[in-house]
Formats: sequence, structure tokens, C-alpha cells
Amino acid sequence: MQTAIIFDDLFLEHYTGPYHPECKERLVSIGQGLQSYPHSGQLLKLKPRPARESELNLIHPFSHIRNIQRTAGQSSTQLDADTVASARSYEVALNAVGSVLEMIDALFSGQVQNGFAFVRPPGHHAEPERAMGFCLFSNIAIGAAYALEKFKLSRVLVIDFDVHHGNGTQTAFYNRKEVLYLSTHQFPLYPGTGDFPEIGSGQGKGFTLNFPLLAACEDHTYNLIYEKIVTPIGEAYRPELILVSAGFDAYTEDPLGGMDVTAKGFSGITRNILNLADKVCEGKVLFVLEGGYHLSGLQRCVIHVLDELTSNAHSRDDWKATPRFRLILETSRQHFNPYWKF
Repeated sequence: MQTAIIFDDLFLEHYTGPYHPECKERLVSIGQGLQSYPHSGQLLKLKPRPARESELNLIHPFSHIRNIQRTAGQSSTQLDADTVASARSYEVALNAVGSVLEMIDALFSGQVQNGFAFVRPPGHHAEPERAMGFCLFSNIAIGAAYALEKFKLSRVLVIDFDVHHGNGTQTAFYNRKEVLYLSTHQFPLYPGTGDFPEIGSGQGKGFTLNFPLLAACEDHTYNLIYEKIVTPIGEAYRPELILVSAGFDAYTEDPLGGMDVTAKGFSGITRNILNLADKVCEGKVLFVLEGGYHLSGLQRCVIHVLDELTSNAHSRDDWKATPRFRLILETSRQHFNPYWKF
């Protein structure tokens, strides 16, 4: 079965100004990689569509939707210290959300096995009532809510490996058990959220799992976390769909992060996620682009992930436990053992 992608020049029309790290050149670099991708015959190219207001409203109140809508036609609107909208940003953001929904439809129709939506602006920092951190709408949170409603799902797993914590996704489902939000991120770092004690509340208690990592974590540490911790949690939760906030700013040379993950490391993370998806949800997994600001590194990491998505076999690497990983494992158990065993 094929891997779906959405890549469209429309996403280049969100202009953030000179020297802004979340720039159209990010997608240009990915596009150049796709043009020469040797397995392009295995990719089904889908078209974006604009999300409807009712779909945005699954997460965002109409007041927030109107705030973003008002930026349409304005050359530049500063939404917060580092989040800007241009004349077509509202239109582009609608299509970023709609692309996620289109891909989810393709997964549940049986048309494709998995997919990657190459969209911008990113989404995981957008709170229900405000834009922030380069993000206008919460793309992946809307996707999770849409899947729950349209396909009558009971459990969706959102995995976020962006170097920055996805505060917006966390907020959207903090009180709900239908979405398990799991994030591995550098801490302390923007936006300052995502520490161990943030585990959800009410019915959602235990369904937010944060792994705040010190800087300089490398392939070894990340892959052990995904193999030894994320996988058993996912197997116990048994989601019917896995959505991945795929940010590549944990890449070793990324200017906005401080981690040491290589393209090979992202391959390993992807293999772990795909093996989990094969076990629990018939392989239904959708990657959605978030961050990643080293242009050539971003392209390289994306191609490595696509290689895994289009492969029929997802072998495991033999990662040996290190003192750094053992500390993460022990601390995680202290915080999460009332809810999850690993």
C-alpha cells in the first residue's frame, strides 16, 4: 500500500518576513529532496483543501478564528513576539489544517497505509485561543478531534518529537483521555512548558506524558526512549490512529535547538513509531511537519523518514542502555508508574 504526501506551492505563500526562521525556504528545501527522491513511485500525492470553520471550531473558539481571519489581505500582522501573518496566511493556514484532515480521510478509506503532510505554518504551539510560536491553528489537535468525531474513535495517540514542547496540543486535550499526548523535547527551552508533573487533569490525568530532556541528547538516547518507553505505553493504550508532530529541530545542527540527533536517528525514531502502529492500529500513522530550521538537515531528515514510511520492513537497531537513558527511565517511572508500566 502507498504512502500519501501533501506538498503544495500554496504553503510558500505564508510570508514571515526577512530573517525569520520559519520561512518558505524550509519547504523549498524539502521540495528539492522530493524531486530527486528515488522511491517517488511509492508516493501518492494528494491535494490540500481548506478546513471549514466547523472543523477549526473543534479546537478553536470562533473568536480566535476571527482574529486570524482578520489578517487576510494585510501585508503583515504581528500576532505575538515571533508569530506573524501575511496577506495569504489565513488561506494557507486553512489549507494546512485541511491537509491533515484530507490525509486522515485517506488513511481510513484504506487508500493509503501512512502519510506525511508537508505543511506550514506549523501548529503545535497554537493554543485554542491564541496564535504563538510561529503557529496560527493547532493542525494536529484539530486532526485528532476530527478523527475522533468523524470515525467514532475512542483513542488517538499524538507523538511529538519536535525539540520544543507542543503546549497547544497539550492544552487542547489536557482534560481528555481520548487523546494520549506524548512529547519528547528539550527542557528548559521555549515555550517553557512540558515538565514531568504536567500529566493532565480530571479524566485526562495520566494521558499527557512529557519527557523533558537536557540538551545534547543524541540518537542513542532518543531511540532508547522510543523503544523502551514510548512503545510499551503505546501498546498498552492501543490507539486506533497515531498522529506525529514531526519537528526536526532536534537535528544536531539546528539553530533553534541544542540536541544531537542525526538523520539516522530520526530513521530509528520513525521505525519505532511504525512498528508500534503495525501492532496496534493496522499501520495507520500520519506525520505532520512542525519545526526544523537547518535547511539541508531538514531535507536530509525528511528523506530518511520517507524511506521508512515507504519500506515494508522496519528493522530494530540494537541500542544499549546508557547512564543518561537509565536516569530518564527511572525519573519517568517515578512520575508515570501510577498510570503506565514500562
